[in-house]
Amino acid sequence: MATLISTIITNTRTARLRETSASFWSDAELLVHALSGISEAWRRVVDLHQEHYLTIDETNVTLAAAAASLSGIPSTCFRIVSIEARDLTTSSANFGLEFFPRDWNHPDMTNARRQANIDPTGRPIFYTVVGQGPPVGTMTVRVAPKTTSAVNLTLAYIPTHGADGSDDNNPIPGESDLAIEAWISAHALAKERKLSTPDAEFMGLFESQMQRILTALTPRQEQELETVEGLYEGFY
Repeated sequence: MATLISTIITNTRTARLRETSASFWSDAELLVHALSGISEAWRRVVDLHQEHYLTIDETNVTLAAAAASLSGIPSTCFRIVSIEARDLTTSSANFGLEFFPRDWNHPDMTNARRQANIDPTGRPIFYTVVGQGPPVGTMTVRVAPKTTSAVNLTLAYIPTHGADGSDDNNPIPGESDLAIEAWISAHALAKERKLSTPDAEFMGLFESQMQRILTALTPRQEQELETVEGLYEGFY
């Protein structure tokens, strides 16, 4: 069961920093360190590309008629995994419609921007992700060519971890509480020792814990071995 961040802070204070109650370090101060440690751990888990945070939105995202951008992109969307029409059945008005990612200056995208609006049936639509994304702002997904009618979409994406307070759960999988405790301790002790860098021993504990966590988190299934497809293998 997930652990509250407030519990991790309490455990860190009593077991690592040897305080029975807030004295030298305030809860707010330790929360700042906890959230920075969670962000660091989250980035590493996301880079495993094992879909631990995969979220599928089948409600909010649409492409309006004659629109150059998608509507309803979640503000927490950090990375797009896939975009597809919500109804892909053979009887759907959007049967065969596919979305393909392209850089803004890719020839496919450049040529698509010059096309007239298309009927969204059995045709490719190209998209480019622009903007910084969270936490700076919601990303924009530009599309081309434009369509003559609206399309309801399914967006599969990786959101930000979402933890921003002590009453949130630790969002890092893999039994990561000790790693977050180590991160908090390393940065908290820098204050006590009047250092400009985190405590090396606790940072070493954080790194060793993260290495074990990342090893344990992949693969996510063992029914089939993970393989890498050879060049052009899909064309044979």
